[in-house]
Amino acid sequence: MSNASLAPLPSDRPDVAARLRDALLGASFTADGLLELLGAPAYAALARSETVPALRATRGDTPLEVLVRLFLLQQPVPHARVADVLPLDACLEGGWLARAGGPSGDEVAATVDVRPYGGPGGEDWFIVSDLGCAVGGAGGIGSRDEGVVLGVGGASTTLAGITVRTPVGAALDLGAGSGIQALHAAQHATRVTATDLNPRALHITGLTLALSGAPAAELREGSLFEPVKDGETYDLIVSNPPFVISPTARLTYRDGGMGGDDLCRSLVQQAGERLNEGGFAQFLANWQHVEGEDWQDRIRSWVPRGCDAWIVQREVQDVTQYAELWLRDAGDHRGDPVEYQALYDAWLDEFEARKVKAVGFGWITLRRTGAAVPSVVAEEWPHPVEQPLGDTVRAHFERLDYLREHDDAALLAGHFKLAPEIVQEQVGLPGAEDPEHVVLRQNRGMRRATKVDTVGAGFAGVCDGSLSAGRILDAIAQLVGEDPVLLRDRTPAQIRVLVEQGFLDPA
Repeated sequence: MSNASLAPLPSDRPDVAARLRDALLGASFTADGLLELLGAPAYAALARSETVPALRATRGDTPLEVLVRLFLLQQPVPHARVADVLPLDACLEGGWLARAGGPSGDEVAATVDVRPYGGPGGEDWFIVSDLGCAVGGAGGIGSRDEGVVLGVGGASTTLAGITVRTPVGAALDLGAGSGIQALHAAQHATRVTATDLNPRALHITGLTLALSGAPAAELREGSLFEPVKDGETYDLIVSNPPFVISPTARLTYRDGGMGGDDLCRSLVQQAGERLNEGGFAQFLANWQHVEGEDWQDRIRSWVPRGCDAWIVQREVQDVTQYAELWLRDAGDHRGDPVEYQALYDAWLDEFEARKVKAVGFGWITLRRTGAAVPSVVAEEWPHPVEQPLGDTVRAHFERLDYLREHDDAALLAGHFKLAPEIVQEQVGLPGAEDPEHVVLRQNRGMRRATKVDTVGAGFAGVCDGSLSAGRILDAIAQLVGEDPVLLRDRTPAQIRVLVEQGFLDPA
């Protein structure tokens, strides 16, 4: 990795960051302020790294327009105009700005991207990244500058959204990048440790935290768990690792440098011993779909002993789609066609050698447990979900504990409530007396749908916590003329499914 061609970074002086933060907030350089200034279409275009609509929307001379042109659009701005908005001398001395405009030096330019980012509680945060890398992929910059540090992308926000947000003592962000996960963790963890193989990324993480007014994290350089000291454990581990399965380790921000999906496997396998009892480890990952092998079995084999796991595959791409995605990410499609073909061939050769037919992408959540038989759930769920999902993830594991602790007799003695915003759909031919099947559907969280029989639908519909499951089934048996003993015998399995999938909550 070489950072020789990348611009020098600002200093990490907290006093300068604090003065800059105050000035940015004073000019409404926030997520809400940007949306109001730019309008929804230009704001959305900016998230796709398209700058023309934002340039057109910032042709005025207000302080906010000046800051958008300076930090988000990387336009030089007259020295005098910036001096009206920012503590100019401190920003120049601290390296946040540099003189531009030729020999006269009558303009200044930003040395880093600074992007407003709204926290989950309405906080005004700022994500620092390398120039041209505020959002999404590197747009080809990675092919020139291998140590580049990206800003906010879809993967970053996905991981932040699924992370369990309960107060914890110690949190670890592995592969911190621009510090987005560390920033979130700092809101509910007493101590945050952030690691990265790229020292530039660690410096930028520190800048992100300081500029966002968050507590500082302990920054450690190294790969995966290498920087973690012997015997050190955490209540929360999060990682958006360089998970791309590529034939080389050319680009630090995305290529893990191990063969196939070995980096993700190593990360998951090594996390278990670093977790405190009840602690969570949450990752984004890619995994290979290998000829003759079930992908679920492959990922289940990664789960360390003593951990429950919930693995959700969100997307699958065949090897050609996958190779094209990441070749475009690096900007290789815009180069020499012969070189592009050679690179494409190298990807397909690698997949062929490993008998890989497709690549899956998704989330892996581990929870350290003392259960004699841990639960490992691996499922495919490509459908829309409602972020943030942190509470949904936590509730999934709480329901697992409940079901483990309750046999069928205890289940029938238990009380349940229908989860919020569940609707029932009946499917059948028009005019038919009875539906062919009944579907319960969630409008929150994972937004699951599940088929139930008439007993299951009736049972769920009256669950308000007041009656035990057994008494409800007895009443249903009387209504439908069925033997209550037989109904009690065959229904617990259906109740377990409804609880496991979040349609029913223990009261």
